[in-house]
Amino acid sequence: MRRLWVWHRPTGQEMSTVSRFGPKLAGSGGFINISQNAKKVVFLATFLAPCRTRVADARIVVTDGVAAPKFLDQVEQRTFSAQYAAAAGQPVLYVTERCVFRLGPGGLQLIEIAPGIDLHNDVLAHVGFTPIIEGEPKLMDERIFREEPMGLKDDLLTVPLEARFAYDAERNIFFLNMEGLSVQTPDQLEAITAEVEKRLAAVGQKVRVVVNYDNLYLAPDLADAYVSAVRGIAERHYDSVTRYTTSSFLRLKLSGHLSQRGLAPHIYETRHEALEWLNSHADNGSRPPG
Repeated sequence: MRRLWVWHRPTGQEMSTVSRFGPKLAGSGGFINISQNAKKVVFLATFLAPCRTRVADARIVVTDGVAAPKFLDQVEQRTFSAQYAAAAGQPVLYVTERCVFRLGPGGLQLIEIAPGIDLHNDVLAHVGFTPIIEGEPKLMDERIFREEPMGLKDDLLTVPLEARFAYDAERNIFFLNMEGLSVQTPDQLEAITAEVEKRLAAVGQKVRVVVNYDNLYLAPDLADAYVSAVRGIAERHYDSVTRYTTSSFLRLKLSGHLSQRGLAPHIYETRHEALEWLNSHADNGSRPPG
């Protein structure tokens, strides 16, 4: 990994270099093109060079020794312009083992600090400018500094059942998010069905429905029970329905399950296509049964 030096100008904008370190010229390669066109930029680097830290009991411990600061008043050469990034609305983060900075319109904002790090002695004393600090910086997740797995899969992919519903009253569209659900037991299926029934009954009228089936897993032995539940809910609460998933296999599988039981599939690849179908059938009297 190339080292990153960040330079802060009095105007409050930051630049950085990954191409020149003293007399050595590494060259920027495609860095400028890639970073300027990326949807989001995250710089990962040690806070000092060398970092002079170690991890103990899920906390950062600062060690002795000479180290060079990286967040400076000026650098020899610039390859990334935060002024340009801020003007373009590009999200930019600077993540180090001691702290995390976020680029804002006024400059770098210190948003997180590692467990065990003293803000003034271990961070601000080694920065060549005054970062923006709004209140107390958030403590970095201590799981980062532990040996065992962080459990990110559950954090990123698991959506609570109660957060999988949204109703747009103006358009009378009910959004049902089944993405990532794993339905493997009759009890799980019953809980999902009961929650969907409750949410739809609370609306008080028949609704147009959009269902996201991305990465859904439905146990094969539950297919009949699932489609039966869908039929009952559709008859009671659906005005029309459309579905989508990026998985061609799942589209084919669900389409077969629904069609074999007399339900119109209307399964598309994207949310946009699903909504287009729904809007095109809003006023023509089409009322698919499920």
